[in-house]
Amino acid sequence: MAEHKPRPKLVFADDDGNIYDHPELEMLVRRGDRLEPPRPDEIIALPPDSELFLLPGRDALGFDPESGEIEHLEERAVAAFVCPGYTLSATAAYAARDGAPVLPLFAYGAVGFANERFYVAAARVDEDKRQVFTGISRERIVKGAKALRAKFPKNRLIEHLSGCALTSCCPAARNLALGRFEAPLPTSRVCNARCVGCLSLQDADSGFPSTQTRIRFRPTAQEIVEVMVEHGRREKRPIYSFGQGCEGEPLTEAKVICEAVARFRQSGGQGTVNINTNASLPDGVEAFAAAGGTSIRVSLSSAEPALYEAYYRPVGYAFADVIESIARAKAGGLFVSLNFLFFPGVSDTEAELAALTELVTEHKVDFIQLRNLNLDPQLYLQVAAGSGAMANPARHASMGLANFRKRLRKACPWVKFGYFNPYVEGREAKEEEADASGGRGGSSPPDPLEGENS
Repeated sequence: MAEHKPRPKLVFADDDGNIYDHPELEMLVRRGDRLEPPRPDEIIALPPDSELFLLPGRDALGFDPESGEIEHLEERAVAAFVCPGYTLSATAAYAARDGAPVLPLFAYGAVGFANERFYVAAARVDEDKRQVFTGISRERIVKGAKALRAKFPKNRLIEHLSGCALTSCCPAARNLALGRFEAPLPTSRVCNARCVGCLSLQDADSGFPSTQTRIRFRPTAQEIVEVMVEHGRREKRPIYSFGQGCEGEPLTEAKVICEAVARFRQSGGQGTVNINTNASLPDGVEAFAAAGGTSIRVSLSSAEPALYEAYYRPVGYAFADVIESIARAKAGGLFVSLNFLFFPGVSDTEAELAALTELVTEHKVDFIQLRNLNLDPQLYLQVAAGSGAMANPARHASMGLANFRKRLRKACPWVKFGYFNPYVEGREAKEEEADASGGRGGSSPPDPLEGENS
């Protein structure tokens, strides 16, 4: 028997922040510039560890099932920020008042209420629980961060990440303190892009603050390797990732990154060494692969050059350099993921599907992370319109997240989907290959922590 899908009611809030469900009006969603009821197959219960946001200067909109009309309320609109591992298939429906402030850098999912629970328009794209902290006390995280500081009192990177774990509640930094999953390795103070939704640096006139504090120093190779070795000692399937929300573009620091990775590998360091990047510097990608990198995650808001460049606002590089970096990554044996920043109504169109399918097919991309684009929805629609991309008729209809993923999987059956950087096997095989060809010889590996003070 088919599962009965609820028809959630509109959720709204009063000026005091109390949240209510409407007795008659139903949930409404936004896809691009279109307002419509949610599709029955996209409604799921609000996942644990998600949050509800009240939207300042924005009135709630609901759907009247009897008249088929959209109703405008004077009460405050509400949105959901879904926990990691879930991708939104629709954003919150609302009417912005004159002078409404720009929303902070989060993703604003449509939310409704039925059967004594909240519902959202979203899909789970990854079963990995690396950013689920239910049942883990703050005391345990504090204890882990303090232990790292005590063991490496001169390591500025550990000091920075401990602050991220305890002050910003960064999931990656908290996992480092806990000695599990993926270790963050922020390195770069600068960036060669001016992303509209940059998490760590915003212009004073942007109208909204960055959500993370950018690193203010360049770690030494010694400091980086210390973090890698310590994390690898505690986690059996370690992932080490350069390119975090608290830094700029890691490829601008390719020299120190490659030095650290090479020293880590030469010492026998195992695990997945990954770089999250805008892929703007092909030579840096090539050097990262040669130094012993395992995987690369390339950030894309769109596979169409005009829309991509309107969001990233690159400085000194172009979309063609991103494609060249992907090609060199594959040639260098790296596992290639796309960090595809999904925005309902813009990302799930015929034009975007065609462009992304062509890119993935031509370069045999291995993995696609379907992550939410964290930006005020109206601001991104303005960015998209300004790029000229929305003039394409193939961008006027949204196929929905489920169909988008289904069609992309059919066109590119080798591709895997998820949300997090996967642990990639095979680094050991590459090392053995290098040894067999005389690349490293048979001598004992050097100590990666020798030769430089922290």
